[in-house]
Amino acid sequence: MAAITSLQAIHLKLGRRGSIRCGIAEPSGVPAPVGQKTRYKDGLAERVFMGLFARKMDKFGGSKKKKKKDETKEKEFWEYDYESFVEVSKGVMQGRSRAQQQEVVREVLLSMLPPGAPEQFRKLFPPTKWAAEFNAALTVPFFHWLVGPSQVIEVEVNGVKQRSGVRIKKCRYLENSGCVGMCVNMCKIPTQDFFTNEFGLPLTMNPNFEDMSCEMIYGQVPPTFEEDPATKQPCLADICSIANPSSPVCPKLQA
Repeated sequence: MAAITSLQAIHLKLGRRGSIRCGIAEPSGVPAPVGQKTRYKDGLAERVFMGLFARKMDKFGGSKKKKKKDETKEKEFWEYDYESFVEVSKGVMQGRSRAQQQEVVREVLLSMLPPGAPEQFRKLFPPTKWAAEFNAALTVPFFHWLVGPSQVIEVEVNGVKQRSGVRIKKCRYLENSGCVGMCVNMCKIPTQDFFTNEFGLPLTMNPNFEDMSCEMIYGQVPPTFEEDPATKQPCLADICSIANPSSPVCPKLQA
């Protein structure tokens, strides 16, 4: 999901109040091995963010089917959990082309920003080494709830070594959705496009579908859809409920 953009200011506020309480509930303190779902302990703040994203996703891309009487009462923000957030994302994916899915995420992200925010971001964070490193540093503490634990790493951008990379150890979104198409269409591509085109700060995301890790490189221009290795991945047949094992590429990446 593509949420690693527009809530940074909100997270900064909450962070100053000490409200970021999300943590891994595994006895080891690290993500569970591939094939096992990592357990998390989410606090009130994290549930509010999950609810905010889920509501926005439902507003811009929810089903147009008439809801039953017992479904008309909207949940409060804090009543959402990560699973329900992912379920809303799956609902957005169904019946939409990859371009339509990406557009829904773009609308969600724009709706969370105050008027003129992209222009202000461009002024505050021109595409420099400092801006890339600063945004990488922000990503680690403030988006643990969304993608799981991560760390800043050194990367090379245009021949220059800088600490503008973020390695997500085991992406929580990919782990819970189990879907290559959701990872690419509703997180990777929209987030890359949003930073690169709306904010003017290039970003490339390289998910690893074998160990579910992901590398984010701020300052690096992303490849085209056709040239991106992530867009040629087959379904994760063992964990995706809607997988098509006979297809060489996830069907959600073809439509």
